[in-house]
Amino acid sequence: MKKLIAAAFGTATIALLSTWVIGASTTKDVTGSEVSEAHASAYSKEDLRKRLTPIQYKVTQEDGTERPFQNEYWNNKEAGIYVDIVSGEPLFSSKDKYKSGTGWPSFSRPLIDKNIVEKDDISIFGVRTEIRSKNADSHLGHVFSDGPKPTGLRYCMNSAALRFVPADKLKDEGYEKFASLFDK
Repeated sequence: MKKLIAAAFGTATIALLSTWVIGASTTKDVTGSEVSEAHASAYSKEDLRKRLTPIQYKVTQEDGTERPFQNEYWNNKEAGIYVDIVSGEPLFSSKDKYKSGTGWPSFSRPLIDKNIVEKDDISIFGVRTEIRSKNADSHLGHVFSDGPKPTGLRYCMNSAALRFVPADKLKDEGYEKFASLFDK
C-alpha cells in the first residue's frame, strides 16, 4: 500500500500523511535539522547521497560493513547516546557499550527497543540477525548471542550508521529525556 501511494503521490506525501495521521514526533537528521520520524524514512536516495559520507551511505543504504578498528566509535569511552545517522532516532547508550574485541562498537541492549528492527540476514556467513533502525530503515549491524550478562547479547554496530551525542549535549540537541541516565 505504501509503495502504491508513493508511486501516485510521492514519498514526501507519505511523510506528511504519516505525520498528520500518527502524529510522528520530531527529531534531528544528520545535518542537525529537525525532521519528523515519519519523514526520516522518506529521504530520497539522491538526498541521502548528498547528506551522508560515502561510507555512511554504503553502510546504511546498501547494507555495507565498515572496517573493524578503523571506525569512529569502536573505542569511544565518552558518556552519551548513539542515534541513527539518517533519522536521529535514539538507538544505544554508552552505559550499555562494552569492549567486545571485535573492532566495532558493541552494546548489550538497545536504548529503546521499539527503535530497533530485527531481520534474518541470509548471506555467505549463514543466517544472522540484522539490526535496522525502525524509522529510517538504516542498516546498523547485527546482533549475536555471545554478549555479556544480563542480556547475553552483542549488538555489533557500524559507527558509520551512528551519530554520537555526548551526555553534556543531550539537552541542547533535543534528547533531554535521556540526560538523567548520566546524572552523577
